Amino acid sequence: MNEILIATNNLGKAKDFEALFKPLGITVRTLQDMPEYIDIEETGTTFEENAILKAEGAARLLQMNVIADDSGLEIDALNGDPGVYSARYAGLDKDDEANINLVLQKLENVDNRQARFKCVLAIAGPNLPTRTYEGTCEGEILTERVGSNGFGYDPIFFVPALNRSMAQLSAEEKGEISHRGAALRQLEEELDQLI
Repeated sequence: MNEILIATNNLGKAKDFEALFKPLGITVRTLQDMPEYIDIEETGTTFEENAILKAEGAARLLQMNVIADDSGLEIDALNGDPGVYSARYAGLDKDDEANINLVLQKLENVDNRQARFKCVLAIAGPNLPTRTYEGTCEGEILTERVGSNGFGYDPIFFVPALNRSMAQLSAEEKGEISHRGAALRQLEEELDQLI
C-alpha cells in the first residue's frame, strides 16, 4: 500500500497526516483530491462518534477504505470545551483566530490552564469493520500566541515536556508528541492487516 485516503477537507490536518505517513512511504490523499466535493456532517457528540460518521460516510460514498479523524481541544477550566466544537467554537466560519481569541477571553484571570488535545481516528471500508484509535497530548493554555507553525490552537497550546508551544515545533517534532501522532501509532501497528 502506498496511498491512503483521509476523509478531511482541512488542509492543516492533511499536512499533519502527510508528515505522519511520509516515513512509512505512504502518499496521503484527501477529500479535496476527489472529483466531487464531499462533506460529511459531524452530528456526533463525541470525537469517536464524529470520526466514525466521517470514515463510514466517505467509505460508503467512495467504496474504498478511508481513515477519518475528529480531534480538538479540551480545557479543564471550561468543563472540556471547546471539545467537539473546537473548529467552530467562535462560529460556523471555522476561524482559527476567532477561536483562539474566544478561548483567551474565557480564560482571562483563570489560573487553571490545564488542557489536552484529543484525537480519535476511525478506519472504515466496504469490507472492513470500523475500528477506532485514540490519542491525547497534555498541556497548558498560554496567555498569548507563541510560534507560527501548525494550525488551529497550536500557538496557545504549551507542551511542558518540550518547554515550547505546539506552534514552535517542526512537523516531525509535533508528530512525535501530538494527539494525532499517538492515535496514528496505534493504527500503524494494525495497518497492514486493515488495508
